[in-house]
Amino acid sequence: MRVSFEKWWLLPLGILATSMLVTVGIFFQPPEASEAAADCSGASSTDYACYQERYQNLVNNSGVQAAFADLKDEYKKNEFVRASCHQLTHVIGRSAADLYGDVAGAYSRGEHFCGTGYYHGVIETIAARMGTDRILEEADTLCADLRENQKHSAYHSGCAHGLGHGFMGVLDNELFESLHACDALTDRWEREHCYNGVFMENLPDSDNQSHPSKYLKKDQPLYPCTVVEDRYKTQCYQKQTSYALQTQGYDFSKVFDLCESVEDGFRPACYLGLGRNAFEQGTRKNITEVAQTETAKRLCVLGEGYEARSNCIVGAVRYFILYYGDDTRAKVFCESLDADLRDACLWLGEEFYEDFDIA
Repeated sequence: MRVSFEKWWLLPLGILATSMLVTVGIFFQPPEASEAAADCSGASSTDYACYQERYQNLVNNSGVQAAFADLKDEYKKNEFVRASCHQLTHVIGRSAADLYGDVAGAYSRGEHFCGTGYYHGVIETIAARMGTDRILEEADTLCADLRENQKHSAYHSGCAHGLGHGFMGVLDNELFESLHACDALTDRWEREHCYNGVFMENLPDSDNQSHPSKYLKKDQPLYPCTVVEDRYKTQCYQKQTSYALQTQGYDFSKVFDLCESVEDGFRPACYLGLGRNAFEQGTRKNITEVAQTETAKRLCVLGEGYEARSNCIVGAVRYFILYYGDDTRAKVFCESLDADLRDACLWLGEEFYEDFDIA
């Protein structure tokens, strides 16, 4: 049985904190000045930059817990915040890394809310501070303590995935260079999650115009997955459906057809990506469990054939777990399905929840 996060953190905290401070060369420095949290009401209620400033200030002035409390409150009221929630947790994580100075200090204060983006943001900042040369040389050490003490947990995943974002940041969003940087990680599981972070960073962020995407083609919605080496394709297709949907006017049927055209061996990854998108569509528009599950189910069953529908369902149930940090809504989603999908959904959801250790 894996050691729980709370108990694990007490065991290696001194070792981890010391090793990370030495490795990264970062020590705690308090923010130079305090600023009031930005008011993002009224005309600013759909302004990503305003919310970015708000959560940076809340972390600096009141701490991570206060920033998450505010985000959860806004999440209940504001569709824009629900749609931007994962990226805003990146903001809170980046700000926490700035405030507390190291992985140990920032990770111990985090939450899984909105897809564990907080932990991704922490590593982004650590990578940026190390700079290109050091991060490329020392990247394999950054997740070492998590690899040893919480192997394959959500915390471990957040570290490896965050490295993908971090590589894109220090390498000026050069996708192929960033993927090769991930290849330097000795742990295969970490490499896969690092690739996932790279491909996520390559996606356009319509709410954050400072984030350009270099490797996308409107007339080829599944590019760059069609040209990357095979070892990258699974993670690429799982992320690329977000862009494909954008180019197809969010018509899931059309993107299911695109996935059907994918080369043998990688179609399931494309359908898994659509499952994540189905979950996101339900969450963005709805706050109630019933509405979220019905939307995700309705979109997944647009797939032609069991392979398409079942993999979409698996992608959705994984994200119900990741996004909320528990399996409550995932079980509601699975129970809403017809018999041919329900049992597999429940079994795979339970397996994913136990393996990822996000309780």
